[in-house]
Amino acid sequence: MKKAFRIKENAEFQAVFKKGKSVANRQFVIYMLEKEEQNHFRIGLSVSKKIGNAVTRNRIKRYIRQAFHEFEEQVSHNKDFVIIARKPAAEMDYHSIKKSLEHVLRLGKSLKKTKHAKNKHDFNQQRQ
Repeated sequence: MKKAFRIKENAEFQAVFKKGKSVANRQFVIYMLEKEEQNHFRIGLSVSKKIGNAVTRNRIKRYIRQAFHEFEEQVSHNKDFVIIARKPAAEMDYHSIKKSLEHVLRLGKSLKKTKHAKNKHDFNQQRQ
């Protein structure tokens, strides 16, 4: 994920918090703000010191960035996302974090279905 696709400024974080909508599950809270002029989504990460030491916090942030990199084709491109990690994320491995992010993005209707998922469904229909 390129650094240009990250939210860094406090004012940008505050705009997403104030004007955006939020969805959450046990591990993550995601604030989303639609920006029509953008052609690529941006993410901002917030992992509190309550979650763990620097190594743990940085690992969670790496996992979130990697998951968004893998979801790149499916995620709505004209949005800013601020992801806040909650305490249970500290004990999760990469695949669990990816699955949890996928769940919360689907709740917020920001994740599109892939052709792969559609083809898998078609394959199951043909087998029956």
